Amino acid sequence: MTREKIIEVAGSLADESGFEKLTLTAVARHFQVRLPSLYGHVANSDDLKKGVALLALGRLAERAEDAVAGRSGKDALRALANVHREFACQHPGLFHAIRYPLDPSGAPGNGGTRLARVSLAMLRGYGLPEDESVHAIRLFGSFVLGFSLLETAGSFAHRPPPSELSWERGIDAIDALIRSWSKD
Repeated sequence: MTREKIIEVAGSLADESGFEKLTLTAVARHFQVRLPSLYGHVANSDDLKKGVALLALGRLAERAEDAVAGRSGKDALRALANVHREFACQHPGLFHAIRYPLDPSGAPGNGGTRLARVSLAMLRGYGLPEDESVHAIRLFGSFVLGFSLLETAGSFAHRPPPSELSWERGIDAIDALIRSWSKD
């Protein structure tokens, strides 16, 4: 039993039962050990959840880097958005974990930093100054997060049209907005 294995199992449990229900007790139960056996590897519940958040960010960053590589403009925007949406559907607990509060001075190579770099690279194709890119990334992230959370909760299943059409319209609208963003 290692810290990495504990975090990996905790990530799987988060996907199965929900990140908000993740506990050290559940992890200990999975390993069929007593709770104190985990404390040599994780300090407490917060440490466990931070580990799962870093795991989730790393996995999402890896997918995002692969998806955006060699793309620009709307093609890169769509690829990055789709990676987030797919990750939310495939790993709902890990997707929830990416929002867990982390130390902003964390390691420069962590998944959150890598995701920020991918997002900035995606926006370079639009020619936005870096200080404006922060606002565009926040808008993009808000759309992707909000849509994905609502969709995975079944909030769009109550009536037509299919959520895929709304997703595509949202991507088109964000692309148009970023293209028209003031470059001053």
